Amino acid sequence: MSPPCSAGNGGAEGVVVASVRRRSPAAAAGLYAGDRIVAINGTPLRDAIDFQFYAADDRLRLTVERDDHARRVQVTRQGSDLGLELVPPRPRDIATCANKCVFCFIHQNPRGLRTSLYVKDDDFRLSFLHGNYITLSDLDEAALERIEAQRLSPLYISVHATDPSLRHALLGRPRHGAEILPRMERLARAGIRMHAQIVLCPDWNDGGHLARTVGDLERLHPHVTTTAIVPVGLTRHRERLPELRLLTADEARRLVVTIEQWQQRCLATLGSRFVFAADEIYLQAQAPLPEADAYEGFPVAEDGIGLVRRFEDELDRALGRVGPARTPRKVTVVTGALYGPRLERWLSPLVSRGVDAHVVSVPNDFFGRTITVAGLLTGQDIQRHLAGLDRLGDEVLVPAVAVRDGDGVFLDDVTPADLARDLGVPVRVVEPSARALLRALLG
Repeated sequence: MSPPCSAGNGGAEGVVVASVRRRSPAAAAGLYAGDRIVAINGTPLRDAIDFQFYAADDRLRLTVERDDHARRVQVTRQGSDLGLELVPPRPRDIATCANKCVFCFIHQNPRGLRTSLYVKDDDFRLSFLHGNYITLSDLDEAALERIEAQRLSPLYISVHATDPSLRHALLGRPRHGAEILPRMERLARAGIRMHAQIVLCPDWNDGGHLARTVGDLERLHPHVTTTAIVPVGLTRHRERLPELRLLTADEARRLVVTIEQWQQRCLATLGSRFVFAADEIYLQAQAPLPEADAYEGFPVAEDGIGLVRRFEDELDRALGRVGPARTPRKVTVVTGALYGPRLERWLSPLVSRGVDAHVVSVPNDFFGRTITVAGLLTGQDIQRHLAGLDRLGDEVLVPAVAVRDGDGVFLDDVTPADLARDLGVPVRVVEPSARALLRALLG
């Protein structure tokens, strides 16, 4: 079952069913979309974490509210999947972040975007359920006790620096100044696994500060399972925000060397490389990517650690099996400025199979040209850039990471249908896998 989201912060609000899969235990029990499950085996539910925690038994007695009437429903589990999805939380039900981090991307959003893009969550439930990173700075004793009691593991922790005064400055000097290491040590004693993240801000938490942070976290291994180092992202909308800068190419190259040295040390002492650099750092440094086994199972791939290696290995295998296109095709492939040249080299062999894949690296004018990843491309930037090209071919492929799950809308609320209408060419949204990309290229 895909992990549901929380549905409330306090009280026995329960969880709401979003959908029920046919021929599943939930369907056999008579559950329907819209049902509110308020208790399991007599225990009231606060949110989706309670649901997961108390729904582990083979036989469940659910208290369900439907049409303002309570009823009892018996569910017999068959394996791990009950066959239902839960409604995600409303923005007002999410614990929001009280910090004002100097690098916070949400503070760098332009005005006029949809409301959900301005929600700064710092909710331990979303960290457990979805891998969202949290600072731990606003957790009260009740939340810490709940994490320990329900063994909510793994959690994803925004560390950035372990020096208390430096971290306080990076978080924007919040009212709550709880030190990070004592809280992580407490969670480690409770057996909670953690994945740590460091957003690297040159001249702030690099150099000796970075070495100290990695060393402090290293001592908490294996409870701190990984430490990810990711580069700061800066948009052009930074009015009245602290002065920050990006890594230079030379700094990225030196950082890659340093991280590889740390990995060798950790591999010898911990049995794990432990500290990992984001793909963006390797690409900016124009350094070779580590081999797949160096990512140790890709535990934090969603944080941009190893996604490129995994994609390119899959692409390499798929290209070896793919045959010619049924009819010759010319296709425009949209991606971000950082990865475009590399993707173009990978797709060039398709010409011999009858597919002319024209990779277009779209510059990001909406957020600023320092933003080079495909996931932050907007519909208007794609439209503006492609409109100036001579021939787009039979189809335009855009990455699914640039559109919102569910309704497929770009960050600026442009839809793929809007894009197709303006360009006069069919537009297809493609999932970020080599197999999906090759299927789309071959038509």
